[in-house]
Amino acid sequence: MKPVLAVKLLAVCLTLAAAPALHAQTPAGAETPGRTAGGVDYTLPAGWTETASDGLTVLSAPDDLRVAVVDVGEAQDAEDAAAQAWAVFDPEAGRTVRLVTPDAPRDGWEERVSVSYEIAPNERAVAQALALRRGEAWTVMILQGAEAVQGRRSAAVSLIRQSLRPDGYERESFAGRTAHSLTPERVELMREFAEQAIETLGVPGAGIALIEDGEVVWEGGVGVRQLGSPEPVTANTKFMIASNTKPLATLLLSVLADEGLLEWDQPVADLYPEFRLGDDVTTLATRVRHLVCACTGLPRKDMSFILAEPGAPATDTFRQLAETQPTSGFGELFQYNNLMASAAGYLGGALAYPDMELGAAFDRAMDTRIFEPLGMPDTGFSLEDAMQGDWARPHGRDVDGAVVEMSNAFNETVFPHRPAGGAWSTAADMARYVQLELSAGLTPDGERLVSEENILERREPFVMVGEDSWYGMGLFEQEVMGVPVVTHGGTLLGYRSTFFVLPEAGVGAVILTNADDGAAMLRPFLRRLLEVMYDGNPEAMDDVATAAERMRTQADSRRDRLTLPGDADVLAGLAAHYRNDEVGELAIRDEDGETWLRAGVVDAPLATRENSDGTVSVVTVGPGAIGLEALVGGEDGARTLTIRDSQHEYVYVEQ
Repeated sequence: MKPVLAVKLLAVCLTLAAAPALHAQTPAGAETPGRTAGGVDYTLPAGWTETASDGLTVLSAPDDLRVAVVDVGEAQDAEDAAAQAWAVFDPEAGRTVRLVTPDAPRDGWEERVSVSYEIAPNERAVAQALALRRGEAWTVMILQGAEAVQGRRSAAVSLIRQSLRPDGYERESFAGRTAHSLTPERVELMREFAEQAIETLGVPGAGIALIEDGEVVWEGGVGVRQLGSPEPVTANTKFMIASNTKPLATLLLSVLADEGLLEWDQPVADLYPEFRLGDDVTTLATRVRHLVCACTGLPRKDMSFILAEPGAPATDTFRQLAETQPTSGFGELFQYNNLMASAAGYLGGALAYPDMELGAAFDRAMDTRIFEPLGMPDTGFSLEDAMQGDWARPHGRDVDGAVVEMSNAFNETVFPHRPAGGAWSTAADMARYVQLELSAGLTPDGERLVSEENILERREPFVMVGEDSWYGMGLFEQEVMGVPVVTHGGTLLGYRSTFFVLPEAGVGAVILTNADDGAAMLRPFLRRLLEVMYDGNPEAMDDVATAAERMRTQADSRRDRLTLPGDADVLAGLAAHYRNDEVGELAIRDEDGETWLRAGVVDAPLATRENSDGTVSVVTVGPGAIGLEALVGGEDGARTLTIRDSQHEYVYVEQ
């Protein structure tokens, strides 16, 4: 763990000494290296316990979640290795294999294979295996426990998984090495990689920018804006950048801190009295900096606004937060919450323009404090303005796995909470933002937009996300093969994007894509950039190819489990109207002989799926990565449909 993390957590404890929840924090530096009897290295997360015997090492969370690392030895293949591991760890589990998918060889492992198992929705459980081979010897990591616990302890699980390495393996590192300059030849290598990656993944197009020593060395695009159209992606093509909006919104807070309108350690409720969380202690403990630290214990709750009726006002962010209870201690775990980030941006808007409507105030503050001074003319929040001229259409895979263009209507769901993910931008505009990060507050024209102190404050880490990775204020800070990287990513239906800032090398990059499968080229893009800069092992394209195959296998598996058209008896037994008091209406209708479901912004035809416990779910099969699943049931003589995420449940009752 970084020393600065210990300092930051100590500062939080001192600042919030009156808040009892903070005293439950695990002390900084408590992650502990360990080794199995077979010589496999791992890291024990802070607060977890460890037991070991006869080739079995079990790492247990304080609640219902266990990770077993099993030294299997020889096996016929990955599935056999996983079966042997279960026999040692939990021979009574009796799990049926659902899907076996290979991952690219990495970290000293010659083979890496993920194994998924059949789990009935009502189990609310998680059961997974990762089989790793070096030479003839297999090691298997098993994850078993409650789905809700896995949801809030995903960072600790990532730490364990990422730290597994065979005996004697030395990690590739570029620490202390001088990077090559991004010459035209090296820029061309990056462009060729992007071009090959979109072809392999079936992504229509990508906008890209590369920055070095304060200058944009290349910006442009590969591929097309729209499937079947010849119009190319350019540096000025507009994409939804989703959660890449967060660092822009926290930049607004930095500017307002310079203006004296806020202090990072002010209680949010003092600045905005309407601010409330479901837990009074957490409300009082929350300072400005905690709105975007992913550390308050509030869980992710995106389904609440996906299922809500469109058109909610900006104040709905604060209504929903007041109804959200923390599920972990303050400062204890990484829990990514879009509503908290939304509140941060709206707080900035309210401070900048207190007499305006909350959403309009935020939009105006971003224009005047960020976009206009930075020279970002094509960045903003208006869907109507963005979806004109040079803009990239969203794409995803249909139920049969074909890449198709999608409606952008689903993405309107983020507009009421837009500081968390509602911005549109371009590679050219985002390059100017990355230049600001690299210069610690200077615009590309050399004007100081924000003090170095307050722009860098956002990078101070709060909670561990994975191995060598921390979350600050709307920014991830990582060490990737010894190279410090500041980054964030963005995900909306049909759009995947990210940016990278390498402060020590003075290099930055932007990549915006117009397809769900674009997610699989973002991390490899950074890998390829480091390969080009430091003569690293050429692994990035293998990662893309493996991801493409894995996604095709997963898509085929999902399709094989569905009955489409749906089971006629199940569909005929659905009610026409359901209601959930928290999020609203759900309607079932017939459209051209198909049964459709509408809930919030979700509006799609239905398939059915028989679950392993004999229950039945209905599943939306519109194109894209968002497939809404509802368990068919009954309650007090009324028909019900139940929709869940990892930590919440929405029961709709027939009306």
